[in-house]
Amino acid sequence: MNKRLIFLICLLLPSRLLADEGMWMVNALSRALVQTMENEGLKLGPREIYSEDAVSLKDAIVSLDFGCTGSMVSPEGLLITNHHCAYRDVHGLSTPDHNYLEEGFWAHTRSEEVPIPGKSAYFLKKVLDVTEEVAALTSELKAAGKPFGSRKISFVMERRYHNQTGLEASLSSMWAGSKYYMALYEVYKDVRLVAAPPVSIAAFGGDEDNWEWPQHKCDFAMYRIYTGRDGKPAGYSADNVPMVPTRYLTVSRRGISEGDFAMVMGYPGRTDRYSSSAKVSHLTGVTLPISNKVRVDQMSILRRHMDADPAIRLRYSDSFFSLSNVQELQQGEVDCCRRFGVVGAKKAIEADMPGLGGLLSKLDSQYAAIAEAERNRTWYRETLIRGTKLALVATRLNSLKRGKSNSGREAQVLSNIEKDYAGMDLRVEKDMLRYCLEAYYEHVDPSYWGPFQRALKKHFGSDYDALLDALWIDRRMTADDDLCRFFGDVNIAVFNSVSDKIQSDAPVVELGREYTHLMYRWREDNGILQYPDANSTMRLTFGTVKGYSPRDGVSAYWQSFSDGLLAKADTSNYDFRLKPEWENLLAGSKKAQPVNFLTDNDITGGNSGSPVMNAKGELVGLAFDGNKESLASNYYFTPEYNRCVCVDIRFVLWTLDYYAGMRSVLKEMKLR
Repeated sequence: MNKRLIFLICLLLPSRLLADEGMWMVNALSRALVQTMENEGLKLGPREIYSEDAVSLKDAIVSLDFGCTGSMVSPEGLLITNHHCAYRDVHGLSTPDHNYLEEGFWAHTRSEEVPIPGKSAYFLKKVLDVTEEVAALTSELKAAGKPFGSRKISFVMERRYHNQTGLEASLSSMWAGSKYYMALYEVYKDVRLVAAPPVSIAAFGGDEDNWEWPQHKCDFAMYRIYTGRDGKPAGYSADNVPMVPTRYLTVSRRGISEGDFAMVMGYPGRTDRYSSSAKVSHLTGVTLPISNKVRVDQMSILRRHMDADPAIRLRYSDSFFSLSNVQELQQGEVDCCRRFGVVGAKKAIEADMPGLGGLLSKLDSQYAAIAEAERNRTWYRETLIRGTKLALVATRLNSLKRGKSNSGREAQVLSNIEKDYAGMDLRVEKDMLRYCLEAYYEHVDPSYWGPFQRALKKHFGSDYDALLDALWIDRRMTADDDLCRFFGDVNIAVFNSVSDKIQSDAPVVELGREYTHLMYRWREDNGILQYPDANSTMRLTFGTVKGYSPRDGVSAYWQSFSDGLLAKADTSNYDFRLKPEWENLLAGSKKAQPVNFLTDNDITGGNSGSPVMNAKGELVGLAFDGNKESLASNYYFTPEYNRCVCVDIRFVLWTLDYYAGMRSVLKEMKLR
């Protein structure tokens, strides 16, 4: 094998040679991988981590609706995750009179625990390799002249396994269809909120400290899972009882040290590390800069209103939180891909990979061909679809106008519109609309505009204030209003059709699948250890507690402490304000409390709330963030820079005890 190619592969793709990279499937831990983990300090055998016929660590790990991860920490159904995973639930419970985001939520008795409608906890029972079964079904459907796309295959296979097992079944494609696995879950739907600290504690440093180091967040929340009296999953009932999990984690109070083994298990959402240089170049050079700019501008509008009015802050805090998190992540992707030369590194590998030449030419030419169409689509999506909450109201109204008369459907749509308006302030939405009007007209090619939009532009020109006044209404929108007509004058299908027509002979999605297949097969043929891209299936990543040097050789210590938190306090900055009782408690502590720490575990979105465990599988922290230098990790792992930011479980226990007085909860947990 080409030595230069081996070196490049080790730099860019999954490898045990340089760093603790890898989101490994828990059901497919090879002997070589387990040996590496043992060499790095693991004290558990592979069957203690994952087993289908015996209790294992996987039985303590929970997916919360495949958006976040949690873990069981008591024999009475207690689950711990991140506060930012519970943010929407806490926000939904909050009112001006009981603002749990600002004041915190603490259920000191079981009767005070609040059920969260629609929330589910998924426990993995087993994972099956169904690659051959999928291939057989695909052939069968083809021969019968029936649809055989991925949705159809998933529907048939998942229904088959659900009927056979009674469990929730989820089919996952790995390496773009090179392998298929069926995951079977037991799902619990009576999930109740137990504990959530105020945002000033859980999210101290807010937006400014997000993706930074050092951080000082006590980012945790707790739920309790309830079952029917027979111990089986059940919908909410006052008669339900706390779940008795088959496995829960021991919580370690002994702390960690630099160099200690660290293991994370959870449900990482999405990565795209098998993407081509052409795709990364397109995303970081064409679409992401647009969405990043729009989101920064929108955040500025929201922040101005939120800082001026606490009622608006409460109403829009969840929207701002989501907007901010995505924007900072995607801006970090662009910056880090440029800083670490991701496109160049991928090109270097591609140049030496056999059989890629013609495919690479097609990818380059197709991405170049659709660039302008994608710019227009992105500007449209970020302004007239996602730019203001009024856009969703207009979509609902226009769907009623176009659809068949149905009283039940109409009542549901109108009910949803009521909820939409309950979550907005028209002063905010007017400013957001003003921004969107100008951004849309100034950046979207006129050929995409609808006839009504063209007429408005012709009449008002670039006087967007006058255009806003002509469209604006200080009341609930109706389907007959010009504002509703404006939003409905064009739809995403127009933008999609232009892009689809350009690439009709060779869609970039299909070219990308072919690229991934070739990469997978080449690595398999050459015996290179590899893992599939993250896709919300349970994964394991292992590494060590470790600091790093962000820039210029300046070393960043691996742990942060409460004295650093106190040094950051700033009453003039909302994100750095401390509650007096919290500040006094920290200042009065006999010694500085360990707050957050770093590991080199390989994580991504969906891992939030994942347990960070020591060599014995004991809980030592919760993963909640990455550092800004790791933000290219969707496409590229930088071994010297990628870090996982974790809340120290000792700080969580200290907060539960001394601040919240939740001693009954502490008594449930197995502390060591």
